[in-house]
Parts: sequence; structure tokens; C-alpha cells
Amino acid sequence: MQNLLKILLRYSNFLVFLVLEVAAFLLISLNNPYPRSSVLSTANDAVAWQHEQVSEVAGYFSLRAQNELLSQENAALRNQLSAMDSIKTGELMRYVPAKVVQMTTSELHNYLTINRGSKDGIQRGQGVRNSDGVVGIVRTVGYNYSVVQPIIHTDNNLSCRFAKNDYIGILQWDGQDSRFAQLTDVAAHMVVNPGDTIVTSGLSPVFPEGIPVGIVESSTLKEGDSYHTIRVRLYTNFKRLKYVEVVQNAHQTELEELTNGLD
Repeated sequence: MQNLLKILLRYSNFLVFLVLEVAAFLLISLNNPYPRSSVLSTANDAVAWQHEQVSEVAGYFSLRAQNELLSQENAALRNQLSAMDSIKTGELMRYVPAKVVQMTTSELHNYLTINRGSKDGIQRGQGVRNSDGVVGIVRTVGYNYSVVQPIIHTDNNLSCRFAKNDYIGILQWDGQDSRFAQLTDVAAHMVVNPGDTIVTSGLSPVFPEGIPVGIVESSTLKEGDSYHTIRVRLYTNFKRLKYVEVVQNAHQTELEELTNGLD
């Protein structure tokens, strides 16, 4: 107690000065319209900034919920359309919405993990897409989660076709840039133009025909070459990939067994 009194006595002049300064500031602010409005404006700005930050955080979580709901609605709509198309084509596709929980994009052998597994009917070999286009193929299945090999994987070989004339090519990735892939096996006599749309060919049970893949960014054909060198800009942005749909072909197992029986 004595020490406290000594400290107060030692700094008594400063404390009295500080109290008077605060009192003077309050008197000026409350009795002079301009300083008072300035203080109130500053306080209002601070409160407004706080509300804005809270609103942005709330909006962020609300947007995530809306995106997830939108993904589920897209899958439900695609299931309805598939059921209608199956009457004409005989092929029934079911789409299971999923969320990406882990992913790489800068490796030669990239992968992504989704929050759907065998309990959701997911099986190895099923295709994966999103609202923009093709994503990849399921390679490993657990009870709750599955690992997908995306098309930005150097072992990828995806059968595609030109939307303009149904000419077939094979999509491969060179391990360089997740935004681009290469379309191979396109013969020199084929006319290729920048902007040509590339879609899935439908020649395997993994993906139905016509799912968007990308557009031709550039094409070169050197003298004497038998095939074009085609660079494709992918529709799927893997850097921002969050929600996907697993494509379940009701006849996939039967078709694969028939094909395997030919080996």
C-alpha cells in the first residue's frame, strides 16, 4: 500500500494533467457542434466497419451453403434429364453430388479426395464432372471417401471428340499447366481451328457423350507431320474446384465385363 501511495505521489502532476486533458476534450466535443459531429462520425465509422466485417463473414458462410445447395440441385436436375433421355437412348446415368476435401494441382500425378464413398454407391472407374465439364475418374474407394484421378494427371487418357464433326482424339496432360491439356491422334487432314469445342466421345461407359472438356487454344502442323499438335484450354478450373458430381452408369459394370472378356 505504501508503495502504491509513493507511485501516486511521484506521478501526481502527470495524473492531474491527464484528467484535465480528458475533461477538456469531452467538454469541447459535447458543446462544440463540429468536434462533436467529428467524434460521432468516427464512432459511427467504426461501428459501420465492424458491421461490414461481420456481414462479410456471414456472407462467406452463407455463400458456401448456397454453393453446396446449388451443387445438389444441379445433380438432381441432371438425374431428371438423364431419366428422360434414357427412354430414347436406353442409357441411365445417375449423378451423385460430392464435395472436394483434398486436392493437388502441381504434381505430375495429381489427385483429389471427395466426401462420398461406397456407402453412397461410389465405385472404382466411375467418372467425375462438375458444372463446367470433366474432372476425372474414381480410382480408390473407401466407405466415406473416394480418391479421384483428375484429367490433370500424366497417366490420363480420355477419349474425346470435336463437337463440330465428331472426329475422335485422345486427351492427355503433359504435367505443365493445370489449365491446359493436349489432344493427340488427330490426323493431319483434319481441319483444326482455335475455339473448336472438345467434348467426351461417349465411347467408354465412364462418361456419356457430350460432356464439355475444353476448347482448342492452338494447333500446329509442321510439314511432314502426320498428326496435329493441339493445345486445349480445359473448362474445369482445378484451382477453384470445390463441388463435383460422380457419374454412375447403370450399365457400366456389364459393359466393362463384356470388354474384359475380349482380352
